[in-house]
Amino acid sequence: MVHRSSWITPSWLILLLDLGCSVIAINLAFLLRLNFDLDAVEHYPLGIISLIVLGVTLVLSLLLRTYRGIVRHTSLSDIANIALLNVVSCCIFLSIGYTHLMDTMLILFPASVVLTNFFISSFLLLSYRLLVKWIFKHFNNFRAVNKTRAAIYHTGHSSLMLSKAIADNPGSDIHIVAFLTDTTAHVGKSIDGLKVYASRKGQLFKMVKQSDVSLLLIPDDHIEGSHLNELVEACIALNVKVQKIISVNQWIDGAANNGIQLKDINIEDLLERSVISIKNKQLSLELHGKSILVTGAAGSIGSEIVRQLIKYEPSVIVLCDKAESPLHELELEMTEKGTSIPIIPYIGDVCDKTRMQQLFEVYAPAIVYHAAAYKHVPMMEKNPSIAVMNNVLGTKIMSELSAEFSVEKFVMVSTDKAVNPTNVMGASKRIAEIFTQSFSNHINEQYKKTGPVFGEPPTRFITTRFGNVLGSNGSVLPRFKKQLEKGGPLTVTHPEITRYFMTIPEACQLVLEAGAMGQGGNICV
Repeated sequence: MVHRSSWITPSWLILLLDLGCSVIAINLAFLLRLNFDLDAVEHYPLGIISLIVLGVTLVLSLLLRTYRGIVRHTSLSDIANIALLNVVSCCIFLSIGYTHLMDTMLILFPASVVLTNFFISSFLLLSYRLLVKWIFKHFNNFRAVNKTRAAIYHTGHSSLMLSKAIADNPGSDIHIVAFLTDTTAHVGKSIDGLKVYASRKGQLFKMVKQSDVSLLLIPDDHIEGSHLNELVEACIALNVKVQKIISVNQWIDGAANNGIQLKDINIEDLLERSVISIKNKQLSLELHGKSILVTGAAGSIGSEIVRQLIKYEPSVIVLCDKAESPLHELELEMTEKGTSIPIIPYIGDVCDKTRMQQLFEVYAPAIVYHAAAYKHVPMMEKNPSIAVMNNVLGTKIMSELSAEFSVEKFVMVSTDKAVNPTNVMGASKRIAEIFTQSFSNHINEQYKKTGPVFGEPPTRFITTRFGNVLGSNGSVLPRFKKQLEKGGPLTVTHPEITRYFMTIPEACQLVLEAGAMGQGGNICV
């Protein structure tokens, strides 16, 4: 069965309608020019004139393909083609008329008739197209009674394209009814028949009340974080859901393979500051052309470190993790990026010294980013022995192997919970920090004893600490989000606790920065 909205008028039927309109137009033009004086009209061979008009219109229609357009999607280019058809046909009619004058002393197509025909023909050809377009639009509006009524933030080109794409999609369950803008000049006007409201609280309330809006769509590339925060708070107060929609640029780049994609607002989108971006030339010098090992590579922090390392073009990146499936997913992701840098997935436990020694022997990493750790606080309270084994013993094994195989830098990812620890996880990470610092001092003393002329430069050990990383495994944020989606309650450690947040890319960028800046034996907070 053919879907009603997918039925398209056959091209031959549109061509017949166009030809009929052209014949009606020329006859009306003669009647109007001669004030409906039928006796005067009889002096002109309207039969022959109609056939000439029919033939000229048919040829031009076939050349310009004006009949090929989908009527309900009539656009400016279709209108331009119809205008061109009428202009060219009028020129032909004038040429035929004056050629006939030299033979019979009768102007077959008087200039006044040709001009009148131009306007009547244009009106008829466009009017039935626009009428069909209007009928389809209002039919869709009638069917949209049960659809979610939505407004689009921003009134630029991308927002108009999004509005049109949603309106033209028969399977969409969203009906666009308004626009929201920060541009004062646009407020109170209408775009494509939809009213434009200001993004101020009063106007937002007016939009929700007048247009019964229950969803606000925000193009991904048109709002600052601070303003998004204000807008989300205002919408929550009015019981309006807010969703992001991928930008038109991502459509063009092929990011949206399945049509329009809506995304819920992430908590990291609501940071009351801009995302911090650091550019350090020293990083390129440190990492370019070197073999790099990332432990815990399949985790949220480890995988982001890998993503950021790619742009510095190391000679090889070894992804070490004991989680098979996430490691495989990360390898596929790196392959899809089309990078020429060898990516080596290496399944192994950092507590397995034999397996780790084999890794160092085969790949000889110059820099090690040690992100492998257990970090779920409640889980480690229930399994303290495994927390100590993985976080302490694993760090000890990786540190000793790094020194043994003359690794340039060993960067350990730690946590703020290691400061005056009150739980097993924090205590295990603090022990790991103390070990790496002590081990760093130990090998430095050995290096001084042997002398810089004879001994190889020691491995530098750097520890990085940060707080809550938005969206990372073990972060409190995913837990908060799930609780909120279920309607609460929200469980917190203490009602007066203060948490400091950063995004995963920020955290990993700081790990790389610390690795480049650290001279060994220090903790970067």
